[in-house]
Amino acid sequence: MSIIPITPVTEGQEPAPQHDIQHYLRPGSLQLTALPPLSLYIHLPWCLKKCPYCDFNSHAAPAGVLPEQQYLDALVADLEAALPLIWGRSVHSIFIGGGTPSLFSPAAIDRLLGDIRARLRLEPDCEITLEANPGTFEKDRFRAFRQAGVTRLSIGVQSFNDEHLRALGRVHDSAQAMAAAEEAASAFDTFNLDIMYALPGQTMEQLEQDMATALRFKPPHISIYHLTIEPNTVFAKYPPVIPEEDDAYAMLDRITELTAAAGLGRYEVSAYARDGHRCRHNLNYWQFGDYLGLGAGAHSKLTFAHRVMRQVRFRDPVRFMAQAKAGNAMAQEEEVARSDLAFEYMLNALRLRHGFGLRDFYERTGLPITAIQAALDTAEQKGLIERDFARVRPTVRGFDFLSDLQQLFLSNAP
Repeated sequence: MSIIPITPVTEGQEPAPQHDIQHYLRPGSLQLTALPPLSLYIHLPWCLKKCPYCDFNSHAAPAGVLPEQQYLDALVADLEAALPLIWGRSVHSIFIGGGTPSLFSPAAIDRLLGDIRARLRLEPDCEITLEANPGTFEKDRFRAFRQAGVTRLSIGVQSFNDEHLRALGRVHDSAQAMAAAEEAASAFDTFNLDIMYALPGQTMEQLEQDMATALRFKPPHISIYHLTIEPNTVFAKYPPVIPEEDDAYAMLDRITELTAAAGLGRYEVSAYARDGHRCRHNLNYWQFGDYLGLGAGAHSKLTFAHRVMRQVRFRDPVRFMAQAKAGNAMAQEEEVARSDLAFEYMLNALRLRHGFGLRDFYERTGLPITAIQAALDTAEQKGLIERDFARVRPTVRGFDFLSDLQQLFLSNAP
């Protein structure tokens, strides 16, 4: 998921001021004629241990039993406080991420989804994804999540090579990864496998073996991630030796070849899927849809008639629970400046192979196409996009140099 960064929140600060719905509906610089689809993101922040490459808001699980019921109580309080902002809107996808959400019991997930259904209208075909790690796998656990209402499982395999799993600090081994993939394939009509490449010491042959193993389970969806060294991680302090950039590009090209041969098309920079199995939740992010984020450190983007708002909850789980139960878990809120909307839209939409519709750009940002005309002309001259009167699509070169393409829209403030 690629969410626009918000200035880091200092956990000691006061909660963001609370406003009633009229504050968000007051006149502003935008005239939006329709609201985009709405998704729900729920953050369950605990893992068995923190991986050395991870910069997500995840925390090693406390000794003993997770505070499942207390945290679920806080999530419900967080949702109820946010209801006025989304009243009357239906939810078309839910993503339960982490952390390692599969640490929570199937009964807890069942309660969570029941509490959501009691307060929100879900679309009849609402996609409900749960992230799971093989280290939390046990026989029939995935099937129990399915019975609780989860429709799609996303498994953090990363690799099927024991040496690479140890280098990544994962708590599972290759046997557990294969067992989890097999169980997911038998329990779910659609599921995703996360695979990382350009790992410490990884060769092209080892990558091909990882992909061959993954494809053996016939996953309808695969997410591919380049191992990157992020600030404030163990790997940033003790960086491992990873493949050179040219070797990493060659690995990604090989992944694209292997997935295509298996019937999975690359529809987004890091996502490959069979027809009918694209992740609707992530597509909503890339298409600049709305999402309400609940839980520790969760981000939201919400559209109103005259403005687009971003919010972030308190990151620390204990602080989040206390603030949510007090009625305000929001640590920061800001209105997206009109001058930033075009870049924020492009930062997302250009990740998609099919690009975006010009009408969609207008409807999601409220900006005329003239606001990005100069950047589009430059991108086309550089061979980074192709377009007609209805759509703009990144070329193969545009996909390979996506950051350069996105940067062209930074200076296009209307």
